[in-house]
Amino acid sequence: MDGASPASPAAPHPFDCDLLVLGSGAGALSAAVTAAHLGLKVIVAEKEPVFGGTTAWSGGWMWIPRNPLALAAGIAESIDEPRRYLQGIVGRHLDPQRAEAFLTCAPQMLQFHLDHTALRFIDGNAIPDFHGRAEAARTGGRSVCAAPFDGGRLGADLKRLRPPAPLLSFLGMSIGGDLRHFLRAGRAWDSFLYAAKRTSCHLLELALHGQGRLRLGGNALAAALLKSVLDAGVSLRERHAAVGLIEEGEGRGSRIVGARLRTPQGEVTLRARCGVVCACGGFPHDDARKAALFPHAPHGHEHRSAAVPSNTGDGLRLAEAAGARVATDLADAGAWCPVSVVPDAPGASNGLGAFSNFPHLAERGKPGLIAVDRAGRRFVDEAGNYHSFMRALFTRCAQDFPGQPIEAWLVVDHRFLRRWGLGAVRPFPLPCGAHLRSGYLKRGATLAELAGACGIDAAGLLRTVNDHNLHAREGRDPTFDRGGIPYDRMQGDTEHPGPNPCVAPIEQGPFYAVKVVPGSLGTFAGLAVNAHAQVLRADGSPIAGLYAAGNDMASVMGGHYPSGGITLGPAMTFGWILAHHAAGRPLPLPEPPEVPPNTSPEAPPASRSDARSTPSPQDLRT
Repeated sequence: MDGASPASPAAPHPFDCDLLVLGSGAGALSAAVTAAHLGLKVIVAEKEPVFGGTTAWSGGWMWIPRNPLALAAGIAESIDEPRRYLQGIVGRHLDPQRAEAFLTCAPQMLQFHLDHTALRFIDGNAIPDFHGRAEAARTGGRSVCAAPFDGGRLGADLKRLRPPAPLLSFLGMSIGGDLRHFLRAGRAWDSFLYAAKRTSCHLLELALHGQGRLRLGGNALAAALLKSVLDAGVSLRERHAAVGLIEEGEGRGSRIVGARLRTPQGEVTLRARCGVVCACGGFPHDDARKAALFPHAPHGHEHRSAAVPSNTGDGLRLAEAAGARVATDLADAGAWCPVSVVPDAPGASNGLGAFSNFPHLAERGKPGLIAVDRAGRRFVDEAGNYHSFMRALFTRCAQDFPGQPIEAWLVVDHRFLRRWGLGAVRPFPLPCGAHLRSGYLKRGATLAELAGACGIDAAGLLRTVNDHNLHAREGRDPTFDRGGIPYDRMQGDTEHPGPNPCVAPIEQGPFYAVKVVPGSLGTFAGLAVNAHAQVLRADGSPIAGLYAAGNDMASVMGGHYPSGGITLGPAMTFGWILAHHAAGRPLPLPEPPEVPPNTSPEAPPASRSDARSTPSPQDLRT
C-alpha cells in the first residue's frame, strides 16, 4: 500500500463521484445507499469479484435498541436503559459521544431502510442480551435480523453477491433462522418435511440457475443492500483494490479527495468530491497487525478468523498513511470466538484458511456438551456467549499452561453427536466418517480412550465428566450455573425433557471431541473516529474527507461484547450517519449525559464465566 499522495496543484481535476466507498459489507453499503438517497453520486469499490464482505457470511443480526419492530410489538424502553446496560458492560472503554450517537440514530437508520430500501427485517423480540445479570439487560426487543430475500430480484447481478460461507451452508444453501429444522430433520417429521422441501427447491434452482435464490441471515442482508444500491444508481466496481488515498493540501488543512485503485486493466484514479469511506473489513487476516495486537498470537497466524480472507487490513493501512490514528486502547482487539480447523475444507488451500475455520456459535449451549482444557477440567459456562468463552480460555491457559498452545476440547457423547452434530460434523442422518478419517473429529469407546486420542489428561477428564453427570441428571451446574441466564436458555434445547435446557449427562458411548483454538468473527481495534465517523489524527482532529465504517472503525463497544449484533448494528448506523455528514447535512447528535465523577462503571462479571479475563501479553507470551 502506497498511502496518501498529494495531487498536482497545477490544475483542478474533475471529480468522478461525490463519495467513494472502499469495501462492500453492511457498513459500506448502508453508507452508499444513504448517500445516494441524499443526492450524491456514489461509487463502491470492492477488491474481490463479489460484493457483501463478511456480512454475507454472518448471521445477519443487528443490535438496535428501541427499534421500530420492538415498538410495534409493545416493547418500549427509554434510551437510558440501553445506555445504562452499555455503561455497565463497557465501563471505562465506552466512548460516550459515539455511544449516544449510536443509541439515538440506530432506530432512525432502521426506519430509513424500511422507507427507502429493499431491506426488510424480522424482529428479535425474544433474543436476550448476552449478559443477563448486568444492570438494564433485557430478554428481548433490542435485536433485528434481515428478513429472507429472494435473490432472483437481483437478476443477473445475483452472481455478483458473495455466496454463503461453505462451512456454514448445506450444499451451498443459505441457512439462517431455519437452522433448527435442519438439526431436527432426523427426528421430527415437521422438520424433515421442511428440510426436504427446502433442499429440493435449492437443488432445482441449482440446476436451473447455477445457485439457490432464497437467501437468509447475513446473506439476505447483503443481498437486500446490494439490490438497494443498484436501485439507487450506485456504481459498483468489483476487482478494484485501493492502493493509496489522494490528498490535497498539507497538515491539518489537508483533505482526502479520492483514491488510487489496482484493477485488472491497471491502476486507475477515482476522485471523490465529498470524500472516501474506508470500510474494508478490519484486519482479521493481517498477520503483522494481529501479532502486534493479539497477545495470544505472537506471529499472527496462530489466530484463526472466520471472516472472509480478503479482510487484510487495507483500510487501516491506507488511512494511517494519511495520518490517521488506529485506536488500540480497547478491552480486546478482536471479537473472540472459538473455532475449529477443518482439514480439507472447501477452499482451504487459498493460503489464508478462512474457509477451514469453523466458528462454534450454536451447539455449545445444547445439553450434553462440556468444554475442557488439556487437564480435562471445565473452565467456563459453555452455553454463554462466544467472546466470554474465549476470555475464560485465555485466562485458564495463561494461569495453568503458560507457553503452551491455547486450545480446548468440546466433549460430547454419541447421542449428542447424532442429535446436534459438532462443529463441521453434521447430525444424523449425515455421515461423520470423513471427519474421523481426517482427524478433525476424535472418538473413543471410553472416556479414557478419547482422552488419549486428544492428548487430554484421562484421570482429569473422567473426574470432570463424573462430577458433571452427577449434577446434570438433576439439571444443575453448581460450578458455572450453565443455563442460569436467558441467553444460555435460548441456546439450549427447548425439547429437552430435563429441567435445564442446557444441561444433560454425557454417558452414552462412544465419546467424541473436537479441538477449538483462538479465533474471531472480526476485529474491534480500528480507526479512531468521532461521532460522525470522521477519521481522526493522533491529535484528535478530523481528517477532512475521510470516513470509516464497519470493522475499519474502532468498535463503539470498546472491545467488549454486550450482545449479539453489536458489529452489524453500529456498522449500519454509522454508515447512515457518515453519509449525512459527507452530503453536507450532518445529523444533530445529542450530547451524552454527564457521569458523576469517580463513579464511571466498570464491566462487572455478567455471569460466573464473564469476569474480565483476557491476560496481559506477557502472560500469554511467557
